[in-house]
Amino acid sequence: MIVSTCDELVDVVGTTQACALSGRSRATHYRALAGPVLGPRAPRPAPANALGQEERDEILALLRSPAYVDLAVAQFWAILLDKGTYLASQSTIHRILREHGENRDRRRQRTHPAKKKPHLVAHQPLQVWSWDITKLAGPMRGVFFDCYAIIDIFSRYIVGWMVEETEDSKIAEVLIDDAIKRHGVGRHQLTLHADRGTSMTSKTVAQLLEDLGVTRTHSRPHVSNDNPYIEAHFKTLKYCPAWPGHFDTLDDARAWCEQFFEYYNHVHRHRALGLNSPASVHYGTASEIWTQRAVTLDAAYAANPSRFASRPTPPQLPTEAWINEPEEALLQNI
Repeated sequence: MIVSTCDELVDVVGTTQACALSGRSRATHYRALAGPVLGPRAPRPAPANALGQEERDEILALLRSPAYVDLAVAQFWAILLDKGTYLASQSTIHRILREHGENRDRRRQRTHPAKKKPHLVAHQPLQVWSWDITKLAGPMRGVFFDCYAIIDIFSRYIVGWMVEETEDSKIAEVLIDDAIKRHGVGRHQLTLHADRGTSMTSKTVAQLLEDLGVTRTHSRPHVSNDNPYIEAHFKTLKYCPAWPGHFDTLDDARAWCEQFFEYYNHVHRHRALGLNSPASVHYGTASEIWTQRAVTLDAAYAANPSRFASRPTPPQLPTEAWINEPEEALLQNI
């Protein structure tokens, strides 16, 4: 006799062997014998050994008490057991906590206060500086030189820079100290802004700024927009048409950066500065240049007025610069 179905095999070899031979699970076989399920399944009856509501309330009250509120379930269970008290298994205690939405780390968690959004405004040079460090590719893969630079956000003037083999807070200290003294910055006159790199947040730099009476601020974590001026400057540096891509020696990197910063400070006309050089704005000659430009444009207009839709004027000089526009300024612009 040839048999081909599980039901037929059951009578011959039994359920287990029949299911193994036919490739059918026993659960499927028994479910088929029970017939179709009509309507919702009947609620599962509570086990005879289940805890009563009073017992569950007692366990929950103990878990919430000051003595045990910070303890993990295993710690809670073991301490009670050592005192000669057994209330329930650890899994049951977890189940009770889960039903009340309290099945989580029961220890007090350290909270980090929200980092304050920096709002810095400069109405003239030597009020707000920003600094950072960028990598310059060296002679081979994985070798870099570190370029330190400090920019005045109002004038866009690079007030100090260095190129070194490593990033170090001691080097940053020397750079900042030299720039502040060279530009004659007084106490409580300057705010120095940076991101949260190790050199920027080091005790060495913090102590120097404290001694010099300089206010320091930092960007929020992972927010590059909080330090836009120096980031934009580094992009200008690396997208310069003369950018070599990499440097064979430290001296090569220093020589190239010296030429670039000299050009940027004294030759480059910055659109945000009314097409003036950073040096002219930083040292206060931009107003004279603006006057001379106005004279030249007036002469051009007088000679050929038909070439102009209206009397030309030079681009306006900057009146302020800010990192994250202050809230009151935003409200005025709405």
